[in-house]
Amino acid sequence: MAGEISEGSVPAYYREVHEAIRCRTDERVQVEVFQRLLQRTDLSKVVLNQIAEHVDSTDGFLSKLSLYKALALIALAQQGKQPSPKLLENCILELPKPQLGEPRDLSTLRMQPAQDDVLTLSQTLDGLLAKDTVQVELIPEKKGLFLKHVEYQVTSQRYKISVYRRYSDFDVFHEVLLQRFAYRVVPALPPKRMLKGVLTSLSEREFIEGRRRGLGRFINLVARHPFFSEDELVKTFLTFSGSDVQSRLRDTCKKMGDEFMINRIATQAKEYLPADIQAQFSTSREMIRNIHNSFQRLRDRAEKMVERSKDNASDLLMFGKELSTLGSDASPLPSLASSQSTWGTLRQSLKSLSVEFAVLSDKAAQQGRREEDDVVEKLNLFLDLLQSYRDLCERHEKGVLHEHQKALHKYSVMKRQMMSATVQPKEQASVEQLESRIVQQENAIQTMELRNYFSLFCLHQETQLIFTYLPITSHILGSFVNSQVQGHREMGEVWSELQPKLGCLFSGNNGLKHSV
Repeated sequence: MAGEISEGSVPAYYREVHEAIRCRTDERVQVEVFQRLLQRTDLSKVVLNQIAEHVDSTDGFLSKLSLYKALALIALAQQGKQPSPKLLENCILELPKPQLGEPRDLSTLRMQPAQDDVLTLSQTLDGLLAKDTVQVELIPEKKGLFLKHVEYQVTSQRYKISVYRRYSDFDVFHEVLLQRFAYRVVPALPPKRMLKGVLTSLSEREFIEGRRRGLGRFINLVARHPFFSEDELVKTFLTFSGSDVQSRLRDTCKKMGDEFMINRIATQAKEYLPADIQAQFSTSREMIRNIHNSFQRLRDRAEKMVERSKDNASDLLMFGKELSTLGSDASPLPSLASSQSTWGTLRQSLKSLSVEFAVLSDKAAQQGRREEDDVVEKLNLFLDLLQSYRDLCERHEKGVLHEHQKALHKYSVMKRQMMSATVQPKEQASVEQLESRIVQQENAIQTMELRNYFSLFCLHQETQLIFTYLPITSHILGSFVNSQVQGHREMGEVWSELQPKLGCLFSGNNGLKHSV
């Protein structure tokens, strides 16, 4: 290297600049970061290009010594000299100091590859869905004569194990998950009991089945979350088969603390956030709110289709039963009709048709179940996630942001009190007490600021999670179309088999071809 700059000959300022802008993982400096550094020099583009020409880089990085050489060339250029390696030879013993400001302020230029990895979720929907599939099945039990409770068998495909859980276990799990991941999307649980006066049209059996489905959606969203899925709390809930899972969950949460306390980048979250984070957040939030509203309307329509399929099944069954009732009438025909009427023969044929209509009814019921399991359930899963995102946005605004603003207000009141205390003489003890409280409040505000930025950081990631889940739309549409194709094909086959059987009901040319 021309000029032969060595580690020992560089001023402390050079080392401080290097420390501020180097990669966090090694001593190199990203070329993009170096380019940003050059922009701070106020030198002309021509001069900056000359400096860049004389600085070596490999694979998009500068070595430490390359940066030192660049800093010396910047200093020479700022003195009005032509930056060249030859010029460096004259000042090798005393390298000039470039004018770049305080080294600690330069750390904002840093953009090491790990930054994108930290903030950006490199997940796909298929990757998330492949993390785990958890089945939640009902196991009703009776205790004594009157008390009845429901237990669930929870089976994780990932851990290849089944455990037994009560609703209260889910409740405690949800509670500790919220404590640990306050800044993440934690889906809500379905209600424990039927709400009086609201769900009167719902039978208890339907309510319990709806709650089972809701618990299944909750645990699957949690087990597939990029951060929850690897957490000890989730593993404990899905695998612990001891007698008291609730105590184990609470103990685990207590030992580990919340995410802010243990996340290695929590206190540097501000560094990783884009400058326009608030604007990005507002735009995304509005878009997700509109998506949420549209998916609610889609789910409502899908539920109506399920109801229609169930009604169709019921109607077809009743239609067949009425035909059977008609055919089973054994009362003798009056003499007036018996000579020319074929009703006696027809009546016998009608009796057998109830079997075909029972099959048609069964096919329509299957169609309803497919629509419910494959379409409505997938829509509800995504809606649960979207709702938990809206809940998270509210927690951010009413929680950490609100607390931060309250703390700032309290601090300004204290400062005013301090100012009046210095103007009007007061007891030394009370002034010292106030000073101590101000220091405590400053520390509290600093922590809240860090939490606020970490909350925004998590929101940014959780927003990405919603967009990662959006392609589930194609899964839902695929399920919807497949369900309709299968349903219509199966129903069509039964109707086609039924058609020739009606031949015996018509004399002469087939009455099926005539419209009445």
